[in-house]
Amino acid sequence: MMQRNGGGVGVGGQTWVLRRVRLTWLSFMLFFILVFFPLIAHYYLTTIDEAGGPDKRIFGPRPGGELCEAKHVQDLCRIRESVSEELLQLEAKRQELNGEIARLNLRIEACKRSIDSAKQDLLQLKNVISQTEHSYKELMAQNQPKLSLPVRLLPDKEDPGLPPPKSARSCRLRSCFDYARCPLTSGFPVYVYDTSSYAWGNNLDPLVKQAFASSVKSNIYVTENPSIACLYLVLVGEILESSPLPSPSELEKQLKALPYWRSDGHNHVLVHFSRKSMTQNFLYNISTGRAVVAQSTFLEQQYREGFDLVVSPLVHALSEPNFLEVPPQVPVKRKYLFTFQGERVESLRSSLQEAPPQSVEEELEGDPPADYDDRIIGTLKAVQDSHLDQVLVEFTCKNPKPSLQTEWALCGEREDRLEVLKASTFALVIAPGDGQLVASAGCGMRLFEALEVGAIPVVLGDHSRLPYHQFIRWTEAAIIVPKPRVTELHFLLRSLSDNDMLAMRRQGRFLWETYFSTSENVLNTILASIRTSIQVPAAPIKDEPAHEIPHKAGKLAGTDANLADNGDLDLGPVETEPPYASPRFLRNFTYTAADTYRAWNRAPGPFHLFPHTPLDPVLPSEAKFLGSGTGFRPIGGGSGGSGKEFQAALGGNVPREQFTVVMLTYEREEVLMNSLERLNGLPYLNKVVVVWNSPKPPSDDLLWPDIGLPIVVVRTEKNSLNNRFLPWDVVETEAVLSIDDDAHLRHDEIMFGFRVWREARDRIVGFPGRYHAWDVNHQSWLYNSNYSCELSMVLTGAAFFHKIFPADMVDEYINCEDIAMNFLVSHITRKPPIKVTSRWTFRCPGCPQALSHDDSHFHERHKCINFFVKVYGYMPLLYTQFRVDSVLFKTRLPHDKTKCFKFI
Repeated sequence: MMQRNGGGVGVGGQTWVLRRVRLTWLSFMLFFILVFFPLIAHYYLTTIDEAGGPDKRIFGPRPGGELCEAKHVQDLCRIRESVSEELLQLEAKRQELNGEIARLNLRIEACKRSIDSAKQDLLQLKNVISQTEHSYKELMAQNQPKLSLPVRLLPDKEDPGLPPPKSARSCRLRSCFDYARCPLTSGFPVYVYDTSSYAWGNNLDPLVKQAFASSVKSNIYVTENPSIACLYLVLVGEILESSPLPSPSELEKQLKALPYWRSDGHNHVLVHFSRKSMTQNFLYNISTGRAVVAQSTFLEQQYREGFDLVVSPLVHALSEPNFLEVPPQVPVKRKYLFTFQGERVESLRSSLQEAPPQSVEEELEGDPPADYDDRIIGTLKAVQDSHLDQVLVEFTCKNPKPSLQTEWALCGEREDRLEVLKASTFALVIAPGDGQLVASAGCGMRLFEALEVGAIPVVLGDHSRLPYHQFIRWTEAAIIVPKPRVTELHFLLRSLSDNDMLAMRRQGRFLWETYFSTSENVLNTILASIRTSIQVPAAPIKDEPAHEIPHKAGKLAGTDANLADNGDLDLGPVETEPPYASPRFLRNFTYTAADTYRAWNRAPGPFHLFPHTPLDPVLPSEAKFLGSGTGFRPIGGGSGGSGKEFQAALGGNVPREQFTVVMLTYEREEVLMNSLERLNGLPYLNKVVVVWNSPKPPSDDLLWPDIGLPIVVVRTEKNSLNNRFLPWDVVETEAVLSIDDDAHLRHDEIMFGFRVWREARDRIVGFPGRYHAWDVNHQSWLYNSNYSCELSMVLTGAAFFHKIFPADMVDEYINCEDIAMNFLVSHITRKPPIKVTSRWTFRCPGCPQALSHDDSHFHERHKCINFFVKVYGYMPLLYTQFRVDSVLFKTRLPHDKTKCFKFI
């Protein structure tokens, strides 16, 4: 049993070993087959391909499409080629479609631009049609057909003459003046005889001849063609004292020998300038035919009322008056209440030595006195002796000037007389005792000197004819008292208020400056008197020729969103019309006759800014001149509204109107371009005039914005801030908006300011307000720009004014042109300016340094104000607490309920 167990164990162990060996060998064989056999096969196959060459490869890659010989591979290749071909076709079609889309986009943009252009053209056509229809309706409403100018008729050179008047004393314009030579459209040509062409011309005073020649040279009406002349001027005096006077018969013979005398001298004016109080009235008892006599001395039997002219003496022959030496008009009351210095030799002995003057009761009981000079002497001495007021009366002179009989001689030298008058509130002018002497050179000189220094003339004697009395309302500048009222003179002078006296003094100074101060003014006034009498319109203002600088427009304006600052104030209907010039006034030929007194008694002030004024005596505050055409229109009183939309409510006066922007600039091109772009789309704008103040022209590559309206660049002769006020001929509207290149105004502000100006056309209407103040410590005027409840100036860097106001002003002080303009307008109109909107400053924050940033700027403006006060003689600026804002300012109302209420 033991052996059987042992043998069994041995056999089982041997079997286990054999199995283990078999497994190991089998694993080795599998490993060999799996690893080495593929390697050997790969090597063998590779060797066979290399040995057989590339054409006999069996397993390696084959060239070309040999690999696709199999059916399924060939199908796959065909699919790949088909897909590739389709992809190529799709890509070509995609590129073709993209090109077509680009072309269509370009056509769309071109169509859009064409549509916009067509819309603009259509809008312009609609505006033109609307304007034409409106003009037609206006003409139909006026029922006034347009008339062409009449054909000018000139008389025959061999003028047969007019029917002779019954007597030389009966000469009047209707009977002695040939209107055929002065048609309404003639322009009033005047021919002046050369003083060397007639015999007594060599005996004339050289100063008078020189002054007359200088005045003629500067006169706009003078012509060298005698065949078309309306008037013929002959200088007949003053004749030198050393020269013998021609006999009356010889003088008449010489007058008739003048080339264009035509037997009776019609349309001739014999001018006698007096430089002395004892002037020769050598035309007395001379037959002057139908010629007008213009001189300072007239006897009653010689003077032809309404035909001859009483003119002022020629005190300043060649010298211009110095306005800085003229005493100020304030204070109103001076040292003396009234003064008189004179001597009347013929009646002096009887007045002072023979007997005292009669009492009023004695005069009433007896015959009325033929000469009141005795009563005048006694009364004036009594007032002086009463010491109620300080007066100065002297009836004797150390060296009296020669004078006519019964006339009061001037005392002393002119300088001494002026010193006395400077201290006089009133200056007495006693008319000659001879009632037949209706005008005298001595009285004319007293009147001239009184007006020159601001002493209010008191004329004793209502029979005297003062210079140009047919046209000048002397009661506004002088007190005219009949001699019998001399006893009431003191009471009358004391009863006048300070305001009345200041108004008379101011008016007297205007008369002196405009009509008497220089030989040029005297001659111009003589011509204006005759032209006004025959109702020939005056020549228009001579515009300043604008020398334009070529420039090219660049990008369209309004593309920058930052510049589109139009505000949100709804002011009612807005006109969208093309540029429209102000119409010419239709009353050109009737205004002169209708408003003679008003025209002659109000006019500009001390700078003689309007040299035509004596030629056309019309006040800018009451009449307007158009540089674009002959004529003027009243500008006081408002038209208001925005234009034609409000025509019915306003009675149809000036239904349509636009304004011109005048912008001053100096080498600030970027700032200027931005300011011009902000004007794009501005309603009522006619054009923009850029005054290029720099001697350096604009850059060649500068592109100007296209704002849809003309931009005219004007080259100036010199760098002056006053260039903004010149009446440029390119300005075709009455309204001018003067604006600096750095002022930033919204469209709604400009629109509102323009509408306000239409209701106050004779005033400055603007935005930046300033005021003047009195410095008690330094006794002078100050310029102030602080915020205040009242103002007296509106700066012209952003303001509307009428075209007639611009003029060439002084350049003595830099940056004072706006103050000068405010002085001028306030002096003329006696009204303060109007400020619109509540904003105080309008400067551009990104602009370069301005003049006003310097402290010296204010010191300079202090000097300007005091300089102008000295020139004018008083402070013409007026304070106001009035400011204009729209009723709808900051008010939200439904659009359909909005009405354009004007302002409060």
